[in-house]
Amino acid sequence: MTRAQDILFLYNHDASHQVAHSIGLARVLSGIERATGTTIIATGSATIRAEVEKHLPNPETSGVTWMDLSLPKWVSHLLSPINRIAPVERLVRLYWHRRTLAKAGIIVSTERTCLTLKRHWRRFGGKDRPRFVYIPHGSGDRNVAVHPALRDFDLCLVSGQKVVDQLADAGVARPENCRVIGYAKFEILRDRKPERFFDNDRPTFLYNPHFDPHMSSWFDHGPAILDYFYRRPDQFNLIFAPHVMLFYKSLHISPEYKVSRRRPDVDAKYRTAPNIRIDVDSARLFDMSYTLSADAYIGDVSSQVYEFLFRPRACFFVDTHSNAAKGGPPEYDFWNNGPVVKSAAELTPLLPDFNNVAEKYEAAQVARMAYTADSSDPRPASERGAMGLLDYLNDMTRLRGD
Repeated sequence: MTRAQDILFLYNHDASHQVAHSIGLARVLSGIERATGTTIIATGSATIRAEVEKHLPNPETSGVTWMDLSLPKWVSHLLSPINRIAPVERLVRLYWHRRTLAKAGIIVSTERTCLTLKRHWRRFGGKDRPRFVYIPHGSGDRNVAVHPALRDFDLCLVSGQKVVDQLADAGVARPENCRVIGYAKFEILRDRKPERFFDNDRPTFLYNPHFDPHMSSWFDHGPAILDYFYRRPDQFNLIFAPHVMLFYKSLHISPEYKVSRRRPDVDAKYRTAPNIRIDVDSARLFDMSYTLSADAYIGDVSSQVYEFLFRPRACFFVDTHSNAAKGGPPEYDFWNNGPVVKSAAELTPLLPDFNNVAEKYEAAQVARMAYTADSSDPRPASERGAMGLLDYLNDMTRLRGD
């Protein structure tokens, strides 16, 4: 095995929500016979590996090589209290396995923590280290989508021209270092139909708040939104499905905005309401079950709104923090997909009119989706991405003279 020809998919997060954004590419590569090199899947926990295996037809005979990134139990035990506040275990896993990771030709990641390794190797004079390829876990419009650290990725495989333009305008990537492949996660919707989560035909709203304490609507407005639906059991259904990291810990710290807040819990009465489904930790939070099935979306800054807009429908956004001028353009482009309000009190009077809201914003939603998630190529996004990785690997090989 020629290690310089290996393509390694890195799944080093604490939760499983990023897996579907890139695993399709690994699945395609596992079915391609290559004269040299293998496809490696590196996972940081048994939970992450189980999620990865869901996306492979025959995990044990899938043509991939598995790499276990887990730490010795005594190390995990020592880090556990700190890890509930900051993601130190992710960093330690990388450094613990850095010598093995250094042998890969390409490391593919959906988040930027892995770049600490690249900086480490650069600092200590490494010249022929792995190239790092970025596949965003979403296609949102926040500053995090153009974080300066992204400059250290050698190649970006992105969902649409919008992301190329965002990265280029922010100066964190050159257009020639970006390849548009489409939104690979959409492939898990193939042959799936909306599900019924309630035993009635009443409209179902999805409430999907983010976890960042500076931007999330949950901390100040979430309970009031739940209470609105709780008092209307004969009018609406509600699925409360926040970002999977919101209930991962009780204290949330936003390093970017230097804010820390304790997360409010869900009142027990909402958990037993017949028209409310509370889900804070299942795989449905990120497998698009809810975004596919709901009739309307309530959110704040989550890029999951673009997964909801796989089919155009009514969207509502709660702005807790922006300084946008009244009547001016919203701070984030995805807030152009529906009305933006400042509080639950402003939001709730708009909700009964969701059908008219859907009609009013449909054209804008369709245009933004085409810009965000390219579908101009008939090939699936995972195939486009896999071929992009092989082309990039071949270019590297030629430059090295292998």
